[in-house]
Amino acid sequence: MKRLLRNKLFAAGTLIVFFFMTVAVFAPFIAPYDPTLIQFDKTFLPPSGDFFFGTDDLGRDIFSRMVFGARVSMFVGLLSVAVSVFIGTSIGLVAGYYGRWVDSVLMRFTDIMLCFPSFFLILAVVAFLKPSLFNVMMVIGLTSWMGVARLVRAETLSLRARDFIVAAHLGGVSPVKILFKHILPNVVSVVIVSATLGVAGAILTESALSFLGLGAQPPTPSWGNILTAGKDNILFAWWLSFFPGIAILITVLGFNLMGEGLRDSFGGQ
Repeated sequence: MKRLLRNKLFAAGTLIVFFFMTVAVFAPFIAPYDPTLIQFDKTFLPPSGDFFFGTDDLGRDIFSRMVFGARVSMFVGLLSVAVSVFIGTSIGLVAGYYGRWVDSVLMRFTDIMLCFPSFFLILAVVAFLKPSLFNVMMVIGLTSWMGVARLVRAETLSLRARDFIVAAHLGGVSPVKILFKHILPNVVSVVIVSATLGVAGAILTESALSFLGLGAQPPTPSWGNILTAGKDNILFAWWLSFFPGIAILITVLGFNLMGEGLRDSFGGQ
């Protein structure tokens, strides 16, 4: 904890993430307007005192939509990474501990999954399903666990040869207890760093899917579908693309800084 508090990258990333988390949690109290309120007499208004980030083609307040859109990005990012971490950690632990044919089968399956370009795989799966936040979250989680699995497997292979694991095995401790009591706590640092960096990628993927119309569906606001509304009007309504783009950039930067700070701190152990 002392190392983390002294790490400037981690501190900067945490402040950014905490800010957007706060915005997402208190969105109903922060947003001045209903994000779905249509006002045809106030379309394409530039940023002003009444509408901080301007309005869109339907007269909806962009600032309010951005605030509620933070909920979508954080929700999808965190829960999809939770799914991928659970799958990747489970496969990595089993493959690294048991080795032999179990390791070969699981790692060859992982290699096959890595052969597919992840975004196009997600795009193909989502295209066959009904577009929804739940489907996006699950598909991102189910197609992004491979990196975690390989990292956890490598750490497990290293730990399996340590004296305390050999002693536990010779003492008759069950494999399940060895995995969860002795090995898992020692790979948590790797998992945390990978998960933090994974959230940034998940937020980018969700934004891209929403931009393509396969993520959050109208009238639910998300940074991606706000960008979609802005791409056709970028020449005279620049604020529709600028503000969600900056929000995505800063949020992803925050999670990446957190991940780098955690990596530096754990690496110093």
